[in-house]
Parts: sequence; structure tokens; C-alpha cells
Amino acid sequence: MMWDGIALFSGAPVRRSADGVLGAAGVPPVPEPERPRRAKVGLALGGGAARGWSHIGAIEVLREAGIPIDVVAGCSIGAAVGACHAAGKLGELREFALSLTKRRVMGLLDFHISGSGLIAGERLRRLLERDLGASRIEDLPLTFAAVATELGTGHEIWLTRGGLVEAVRASYALPGIFDPVKIAGRWLMDGALVNPVPVTAARALGADVVLCVNLNGDMRVRGTVIQSHGAEGADAVMEAAAEAAGALPEEPRRWPRIGGRRTKPKPRPEAGAPSGIASVMVDAFNITQDRISRSRLAGDPPDVMINPKLAQMGLFEFHRAEECIELGRQATKRLLPEIHEMISAAVTPV
Repeated sequence: MMWDGIALFSGAPVRRSADGVLGAAGVPPVPEPERPRRAKVGLALGGGAARGWSHIGAIEVLREAGIPIDVVAGCSIGAAVGACHAAGKLGELREFALSLTKRRVMGLLDFHISGSGLIAGERLRRLLERDLGASRIEDLPLTFAAVATELGTGHEIWLTRGGLVEAVRASYALPGIFDPVKIAGRWLMDGALVNPVPVTAARALGADVVLCVNLNGDMRVRGTVIQSHGAEGADAVMEAAAEAAGALPEEPRRWPRIGGRRTKPKPRPEAGAPSGIASVMVDAFNITQDRISRSRLAGDPPDVMINPKLAQMGLFEFHRAEECIELGRQATKRLLPEIHEMISAAVTPV
């Protein structure tokens, strides 16, 4: 046996084993205690357009707290922020986000009518290439995956190798807004259509503890089921109420005179009525992400979910980066004790 670095034996012949450990003849050496293995931490970054700047704040707080990130799975804007973090370019992305104004955001959008989306995305691609260059996913210092959706089949595609910039572009190619991106024979579009918060990907890529940033967790509108609704409903009730109150049809003589003629004024838009194609697309995207996120997270919940307070943040308000980053920081700081506890509990022997 060993005592303060001196080998002490009781007369038995001493032998040196093949691995250099001293021991008495016929007595196997006492194995050293196993060292605990640090739990691998995975980060799932969800989609949500401009709200995704809060991912920057969340990652900053985790780094400041000394929490290592071994796996990143990102979707849409989450793929863009996650890629910049994995490539060591999060600081550059932060500076870019804070420099955005409404006018500069519009200047980055190269509109066209000949493609399958409103925006070609070439200006954004050049920006990504400026900071990420020719980086490849398999060469990154941590495990990374960008989630995309295959056009036509609806397959959920995990981009885990190849060009980093193209993977990010495919992951945020919102249908109708950006043109789909072709990678290895597949046309790909926004991964938020199938997996808005890719917890499953982070866990499958080897993470023992998965933290997720859900950009839609603070949405105040939660859809439900209206079990009976028909064409005759609110309109009939309103007409009956007007008749009971003695309301009469508006007479032409009361109409305003325009150009010498009385013209019936245009009716005011109904409350809640669609106000344009952009508004309809944003609402549809919000509803889709909310429903799919709730379903996917219920089936495979993260170990800790970070929900920044983003209800008042518009999907395309990219110029509000400072506020959004701070909301991400605040939400993550509140959960640091829980995150540390979860990681400590997941430590396992080698």
C-alpha cells in the first residue's frame, strides 16, 4: 500500500504491473476513484424573427455565469445567433444588431418579384459571409445544428455539416418572404414550420441538460376551440339591437358633399379586421409558431425553459435590438439558480 508517497509492504515480494502500479504478489492494485464527468449542456434557440436578438442576451449571461455550452441547435433567427456564437462572432453580431435603424433594416432587404419569395436575401448572405466566411459546421469548436424544413415533403432537416452560412440561410427562409435555399439537392425553408424550439435536436446531439430560449413563451393570446360558429351570429344580434333602439338607415341628404355631389362615406374598418397582407402573414406566422411550439415542447420538454418577456416586441422590429437583448439577459438571470442546480444534478461518473 502507499503512505505519503512511500510503498510499504509486509514482506511480500513486490511486483510492478504493466501499467506501472506497485502491488504485492497476487494482490491487485486498488483502483483510483472515478472522476465525475461534467454534464454536457445543450442550448436550443427558437425562431421568432426580431425577437431573436434576445438570444444574444441569454448567451451572454450564461457565459458570464461560467456555464459552458457544448451543443447548440438553432431554428430561424436562433440558427443565426447560434452560428455566430459557435464561430466566436457573437460580439460582432451584437454590434451589428445595435447599429440597426428602421431605415437600415429596409436597406438590407433586396425585394424582387421574379423569385418564390419577396426578398432575394443576397444582401443578408453577404453580411453573414463577412463575419462567418467559409466556416463549416463540422469544424466548429462545439456541436451545432441548424433546423430547416424541406419544401414539398415537410421533412425536418438537421443541418450538421457543410457550409455554415448556407445552413443558416436555409433555416430562416420564411416562406413567401425569402427564397428557399437548395442544399445537397433539397429545397429548404424556415425550420420554424416543423420545430420552432429544437429541444429534440439538442438532446439527440448529445446534450445531458438542455436549456431552451422560447421566443413565443410570453405571448398573451392562446388559441382555443370555438365549437359552434356560423354565418348568422354577431351580425344578427347587432341588427336586432339597432332596431330596438330605433336606429334608422342613414339618409342620403346627411352624406357629406364632395365635388358638388353627396357621397356615401366609406365604412370604417371593423375592429380586428385584416389590415393588409403583411399583417395577415405576421399573424399567421405567430399562430403557427405558438401552436407547434406548445405541441413539441409538451412532447419533449427542456430541462430549463427561458421565456423572455417579448409580448410587446413585433416580429420585424429589428431596430429594437438593445431592448430585446436586455430582456433576454433578464430572463436568463432569473433562472441561473435553477440552471446551476440542474447541471450539478446531471454530473455522472465516467
